[in-house]
Amino acid sequence: MQSYEVNFDGLIGPTHNYSGLSLGNLASQSHAAMVSHPKAAALQGIAKMRTLMQLGYKQGFLLPQIRPELGLLRQLGFSGNATEVLQAVATHAPELLGTVYSASSMWAANAATVTPSIDATDGKVHFTTANLVTTVHRAIEHQQTTRCLQKVFADQDFFEVHMSLTAHPVFGDEGAANHNRLCTNYANSGVGLFVHGDGVVQPKRFPARQTLAASRSVARQHGVLESSVFLQQNPDAIDGGAFHNDVVSVANGPVLFYHELAFLSDASEVAFNQIRQVVPNFNPICVPDNVVSLADATKSYLFNSQLLAAPFGSMDEMTLIAPLECKQNESVRAYLQDLSSNETQPIRDVVFVDVRQSMSNGGGPACLRLRVVLNEKELAAVDQRFIASNAILDQLENWVNQFYRDNLSPGDLKDPEFMHDSFRALKALEVTLGIEGFYPF
Repeated sequence: MQSYEVNFDGLIGPTHNYSGLSLGNLASQSHAAMVSHPKAAALQGIAKMRTLMQLGYKQGFLLPQIRPELGLLRQLGFSGNATEVLQAVATHAPELLGTVYSASSMWAANAATVTPSIDATDGKVHFTTANLVTTVHRAIEHQQTTRCLQKVFADQDFFEVHMSLTAHPVFGDEGAANHNRLCTNYANSGVGLFVHGDGVVQPKRFPARQTLAASRSVARQHGVLESSVFLQQNPDAIDGGAFHNDVVSVANGPVLFYHELAFLSDASEVAFNQIRQVVPNFNPICVPDNVVSLADATKSYLFNSQLLAAPFGSMDEMTLIAPLECKQNESVRAYLQDLSSNETQPIRDVVFVDVRQSMSNGGGPACLRLRVVLNEKELAAVDQRFIASNAILDQLENWVNQFYRDNLSPGDLKDPEFMHDSFRALKALEVTLGIEGFYPF
């Protein structure tokens, strides 16, 4: 039976704004309080999905969340109807507005960790929603994320959606942004590579978001604890702005494409030998720091590109979906030109996509998608309303053009009319997709 890697991209919500909430995310912090462009952001995300479809890949999408998150504000003691709550917050605690309006669920790589059925002992595809406890604006996502995953992957004969781990720093879990799967091909069992930030050596400047305890717990939930590999991220990479491991590494099939400073060097050799026991043709491609510096890798998001097998599944003809920033960075552009012309390795093509609105908030092409390996029966069991087609993407573009603002400034978050515009947009999305009642307004 044929198996596929399907990318489920997060639809970028109408409240996309720059509040600089993510400590350790240099792009997010550097763009704090600037004017954002929600319409452009959402259209760029849809265009990326369309690009992958045109290249022959299967593509899905996940829903934006309700924002502002009035439930949090009510927990914090604000009362009244929606307008009254927002006005009270704008007057007495305006610093909360960025948190409750954040559209960060767009970065679906943080939605969950996924284990394919071929790896799991019970033969189901497993999802564990990430708790994202390190930052408040993301810690409020997990309930709506779980509800969305349960909607898209509702068939319990094929899918198991686990609740997030206990919301405590000991179990800090950032989802698939710190997880890679390596295999010979999608139809064969593989090995999960869980990357954690904590360890004997800790970062000094920024927090280590993913913990080993969380990674081991997720692997245990999925029934793959004994077959998984656990590797510590280099603390210097975290301090250099690689707040998630997908800023310095990406894998697919037998290929691990990574920066020289991505992992603790001593631990990486042990981990690589473990991988080779399952994936004999394991092919680590290391980018030396003296060729592309960690600073250039982080600024360009070279490793936050999507590494894709050929549409028909070949691991010998791979494509890198890279942000335009890689093309604009001299050292990264030169490296990619050399890489794609080097026939001793499988990355044959580089496709550049414009996701600049997402990049300015700290997320590249890989941040915007959750990878799910599905066989033909599992793909058919997915709610097909969330599998992209040109017609559906046309509808989503029309929806964005109708309901999204061109520009959004920090002051707009105080305006009750903008809040209600956001709610109206999501109600219209329900109608567009035929999922009336999904959003519990």
